[in-house]
Amino acid sequence: MNLRSFLSKLEKDGKLVRIKKSVSVKYEIANVIYSLNEQPVFFENVTGYSFPVFAGITSNRDIIAEGLGTTKDKLLFKLVDALHSPKSPEIVDKAPCQEVVIKNPDISKLPLLFHLPGDGGRYATATVATIKDPDTGRNVSYHRLMEIDRNRFTARLIPKRQTRTTYDKIKGDLEMAVCIGNSIPVMVAASLGPPSGVDEFSIANALDETPLVKCVTKDLEVPAESEIVLEGRLTKEVDREGPFVDLTETRDFERQEPVFEVDCITHRKDAMYQALIPGRLEHKILMGMPKEPTIYDEVSKVCECKNVLVTMGGGSWLHGVVQIKKKHPDDGKKAIEAAFNGHKSMKHVVIVDEDVDIYSSNAIEWAIATRFQGDKDLIVKPDQPGSSLDPSAKHEPGKKTLTTKVGVDATIPTGVDKKKYEVVKYKKVDIDDYLR
Repeated sequence: MNLRSFLSKLEKDGKLVRIKKSVSVKYEIANVIYSLNEQPVFFENVTGYSFPVFAGITSNRDIIAEGLGTTKDKLLFKLVDALHSPKSPEIVDKAPCQEVVIKNPDISKLPLLFHLPGDGGRYATATVATIKDPDTGRNVSYHRLMEIDRNRFTARLIPKRQTRTTYDKIKGDLEMAVCIGNSIPVMVAASLGPPSGVDEFSIANALDETPLVKCVTKDLEVPAESEIVLEGRLTKEVDREGPFVDLTETRDFERQEPVFEVDCITHRKDAMYQALIPGRLEHKILMGMPKEPTIYDEVSKVCECKNVLVTMGGGSWLHGVVQIKKKHPDDGKKAIEAAFNGHKSMKHVVIVDEDVDIYSSNAIEWAIATRFQGDKDLIVKPDQPGSSLDPSAKHEPGKKTLTTKVGVDATIPTGVDKKKYEVVKYKKVDIDDYLR
């Protein structure tokens, strides 16, 4: 479903809040989004700007699943299928995202947000960016952008990710187009991080039809139904980026990052600007959920994997739960090793049986309490490459972050009476029969 149809459906179903009051980009919009617990929201009147602002369409798995035409319990498998079977999108000649073309751009006219006191500046965050690598082709990802002046941002490029790798190896500027205001298929696909050479827009097209259009000034393609597109170049000039709040809700520090110079802005005649507040639900889900298919694939190589969850409590990055159908005594421990291979930044993982609800933290804790013994079922892996987002890890300048990884096998042991481990359940009755 395209973005506008989906927003209309959410509003019709009473799932979208419409704010008519005039609101400011300086902390107010971010605080309203937060206070709504990131429920889908549309701000009609943004003080000083002609663009309305919306947010919240990827704030929970049920909404994402609805936008992809599936349900929460089938979402993982929809993503796995799209990753395994990408579909090349159609290239169209005319597109809504190019109804207005501005070749002397002024980014100060966009309602970029100040999110929190202490931020380095106004930021664009719901930013689906595309480049072309001379060897591997098109790559699509997210890069937060901090406003510097009239047509320049600094762009956070994470080392060893594709955009940074391409940027570092080429001479001169790297063309990049940034799309703001995208459908759920595009947003989810851009966050997946498939192997190098696999096109994220083809994954989006496998999730739902996603036609592309050639940029006006760059040799790049973008989703035809995007709201706003910034066409520009990552230059070899660097400037200050940050501070800014990151995934773990702690403040990321100031860095020197490449300057993204905007040469052209295209947008719909009645374009909407998309916001996404850092360190909260949308940010976490778009970071953590896309790691679930890669964990699923790796665990499926060693045992029967039933489901995967990267948990909110672990910052949607550091903690995972893997549900398996245990057939052999060592399946749990094999699943631990495979899960860490599937998401190399993960710090702690819990393996559970089919009967445990992975979406319930109480159920996970119960499985650890009743099916786990520390002397037999714990795997500890010290001095492992870890995530820079973990403030408790070992960080040394110029070196890879190191951490201790822990795996918990909370599955029922083999060769035991399984009835001892089963939850005894009551039967639900129709209470109305007893209240008449």
